[in-house]
Amino acid sequence: MLSLTQNTSRQREILEVVFRNGWDYMRGLLTGNKSDEPRLPSPEVLRKILIELGPVYVKLGQLLSTRPDLLPGRYIDALSDLQSNVPPVSWMAVESFLRGQVVQPLEDIFSEIEPDAVAAGSIAQTHRATLKNGQKVALKIQRPGIAPVVESDIAIIKSLAELAALTDFGKDYDIVAIADEFTTALRAELDFTTEASYTEQLRRDLSQSRWFDPKKLVIPEVYWELTAPGLLVLEWLEGVPLLLSSPSQSERQAIATILFRAFFQQIYINGFFHADPHPGNIFYLKDGRIALLDFGLVGRLDPRTQGLLTEMLLAVVELDAGRCAQLTLELAEAGQPASMERLTSDCDRMLRKYYNRNLSQINFSQVVYEFLQVARNNKIRLPGNMGLYAKTLANLEGVARSFAPDVNLLDEAKPLMVDLFRRQLLGDNPAETLLRTVLDIKNLSLRSPRQLDLLLDRITSETLRWNIQIPNLESLRRGVEHSVNRLSFSIVLGSLIMGAATISTGAQTPQLSLLSNTLFAVASLIGVWLLVSILRSGQLK
Repeated sequence: MLSLTQNTSRQREILEVVFRNGWDYMRGLLTGNKSDEPRLPSPEVLRKILIELGPVYVKLGQLLSTRPDLLPGRYIDALSDLQSNVPPVSWMAVESFLRGQVVQPLEDIFSEIEPDAVAAGSIAQTHRATLKNGQKVALKIQRPGIAPVVESDIAIIKSLAELAALTDFGKDYDIVAIADEFTTALRAELDFTTEASYTEQLRRDLSQSRWFDPKKLVIPEVYWELTAPGLLVLEWLEGVPLLLSSPSQSERQAIATILFRAFFQQIYINGFFHADPHPGNIFYLKDGRIALLDFGLVGRLDPRTQGLLTEMLLAVVELDAGRCAQLTLELAEAGQPASMERLTSDCDRMLRKYYNRNLSQINFSQVVYEFLQVARNNKIRLPGNMGLYAKTLANLEGVARSFAPDVNLLDEAKPLMVDLFRRQLLGDNPAETLLRTVLDIKNLSLRSPRQLDLLLDRITSETLRWNIQIPNLESLRRGVEHSVNRLSFSIVLGSLIMGAATISTGAQTPQLSLLSNTLFAVASLIGVWLLVSILRSGQLK
């Protein structure tokens, strides 16, 4: 494979940044020199490199911060607050791009667009505007010219992943698949219609709840008739970031409870959740309601994973290391060897420090991070949505504790546990679940006699064959054969010696003496050969 240094000027620019910051491992990958063990720079240096490389790598760093299953906590902390710090694009360039995203002239749609951006990020910037009907809206506009830059950097990221995949680390963690996951997320950031659909789905999911008052939580409305791949038009919500607001203490507790319960519903009930609840994406509105913003990053959980995570929540509350280890293996990707004994021991050692503490003293997101570290130490690869799940809980718990220091995630979850398990056992419609269970039992009762009759018939007709596969059975068979062969030789050797001794004792003729000596000689040779073979095998002890 050709080294990346032989390609484009963008790659040379990346190489210069890496060289300047002294990241030897990445330097080796860029120049085609492989290394089995990855050597990350310090979190601060990595953060600096990503900022210097520009908006796409800043976004990559933000995505990496959602994967505590891959990186230690200090890297997650350093990358979590990563901001591109790029100045907004001039209004002239933005206006030209914006006109290409809408069918009608801007003047026919908007009565006013503020030329100064209210926020600027690595992929887009946001402007406030007013529609012709007087409705205030937020325009999230893609940065002009960012699409080709993203595609160019995606090609480089994939090339680096292919090089890293040749190392032991790359094989253990399937770096190519991780790179594909990140690059898919980067491309999704360029299509704002995807974010619009995420926004609309969460708006529907949170419009009703038995755990909190949906009227207290706001998801902005999407203006689909104006939204395009490079333009997202949302309802403008007047408010301030939650941590900059100043409600009363009782209101703070109520708001924290609403946030926790809204995210519990997303994660454990709906299986579709806002995966980036950092302080800038949670607003306190003028009318006292809470708003969630920026739905470009979401997580998904299938019903099986939801059930396992609910059980994990209970296992953590009960500090059950054995159950936590078992659930970790069930959550892991299939086909990964792991020592249950070692995993249980690591889980027990991790949970031991939480003994004799009440729930209010346990930081649940920290416990989840530590479980990810235990899985990483045992080379257990978890699905990427586990990283998003952990990071979402960490962000949520961090915001809630900053806003209302006395609040605790496990305290808030405890009253919901019974309802969670009831829903998992009976579903949303107990009557349907009961009917489905009765039908399953009926089908089982109808099929079982026939299947038992077929099994007995095959046994009596001697047509039943077993297909059993045991790992490493072949090496075990060879070992047993070797042991049996040595035992057989030992028996033969002992027989020869005893026979020779018997003949020698009663030898009356020269022929019998010769036979006795011959048997002793043969026995001695076999004994020497057997001893040498055992010594060479290293199995003397």
